[in-house]
Amino acid sequence: MRADDFLAAADSLPFGTLDALAGPGGLVVVAPHPDDESLGCGGLIAAARAEGRVVRLVVVSDGCGSHTHSALYPPERLRSLREDETRRAVTTLGMDPAHVTFLRLPDAHVPSEGHEAEAAALAVAEAARASSASAVFVTWRHDPHCDHKASAAIVGLARRHMPGVKIYEYPVWGWTLPPETEVGPPPQGMRLDVSAHAATKAKAVQAHESQTTGLISDDPTGFRLEPAMIERLCGPSERFVAIPA
Repeated sequence: MRADDFLAAADSLPFGTLDALAGPGGLVVVAPHPDDESLGCGGLIAAARAEGRVVRLVVVSDGCGSHTHSALYPPERLRSLREDETRRAVTTLGMDPAHVTFLRLPDAHVPSEGHEAEAAALAVAEAARASSASAVFVTWRHDPHCDHKASAAIVGLARRHMPGVKIYEYPVWGWTLPPETEVGPPPQGMRLDVSAHAATKAKAVQAHESQTTGLISDDPTGFRLEPAMIERLCGPSERFVAIPA
């Protein structure tokens, strides 16, 4: 199926309740970078926490690839900043920031196989165990970013350690794919109505100031989320593609 047709179909998936989507237990969200959790799953996290569910977040990369030419924010300081932003974002969404695990794998070089990938998979499985998770959410395997693909692969490795746990993928950068890109069969899964949490989600996204503002002012090549991108992902629903066992 072409990417444009797949994503249009994802936008038309049936709506489901949180119970139908995730089952009765806790949730684990796997984010390749600090901010993907808010962009792709901010509404889901807020809805789950409003119901009193346990949510754990695993951030895979260190996020140091966003501003590689900044003297004000060399890698260690940038990593610390992005982790602090993530803690503020998840607090806004109702999560305990102590429930965030930062794996600190190298941004733009997250492995999809080998020892480090297996260790990351075990960390995801541990988060699932600690939250009695019935579902895990990770970025779409066809997102055009190597770390997003690798994070999906890591969750695939973790699956054997999480029997019975549902796996879903959420597109973040998928809409930037060339429309004719082949991405496999039509999507299965569902959408979640997150309109009640839209303002909270938007606030969580904006907590990632290094990615949404000119906070890091000395790197003109640095990454910044475009307003259109944020608007695209902060609509009234979130899309979750089911990955069968």
